[in-house]
Amino acid sequence: MQSLRQVWERFEEGMIAFLLAAMTLVTFVYVALNNLYTMFYTLSDKWAWSSDLFAGIGDHLMGYAQEMTWSIALTKALFGWLIFFGIAYGVRTAGHLGVDVLVKKTSKPAQRILAMIACGCCLVYAGLFLVASIKWVSAVLVAGIGAEDLDRYGIQVGHIALIVPIGFALVIARYLEIMYRIYTHRQTGLGLADEAAEASKLANPGEEHR
Repeated sequence: MQSLRQVWERFEEGMIAFLLAAMTLVTFVYVALNNLYTMFYTLSDKWAWSSDLFAGIGDHLMGYAQEMTWSIALTKALFGWLIFFGIAYGVRTAGHLGVDVLVKKTSKPAQRILAMIACGCCLVYAGLFLVASIKWVSAVLVAGIGAEDLDRYGIQVGHIALIVPIGFALVIARYLEIMYRIYTHRQTGLGLADEAAEASKLANPGEEHR
């Protein structure tokens, strides 16, 4: 149970790391193949005694590179997934919701009430997008539109677009967690981070050593 909890608490980081690694690997292989076959063709032209050998290797590498035309489309799809996992990660860490200087000037009870209202608004907003995205993805899946350069592997646009409802579902789950922490007095505002305090430290680096 503890292991599952740890996985859930670090789910977005794990997916972001995996997607970044996959994007980097695919791009690296594609670029490496394109540079390698060019190098072997150059060696073939330079050394006549081994021209056939290097030209043959270059032909094979160029064939592999040409077959990887799907790599750009896959990288774009992975980047789209990365964005939505990043949104959920931002909600969980509240990295983009920490600017609440005016709220922090109110009393603790008022802060909790304002935070609950804000959290409720965010849940409604994410809920509307979740419902709309489910309808959109369902329609796209029914249409059976193949993804560019990936349709040969049976991948459809709808399969890539699944991240939209998944992403908003994650956002809703993270906001529900925040609301529960606020309700149980374990958290005051929406953010675990305080961007105003961090900005103040950056502006006055000497203050933290006083």
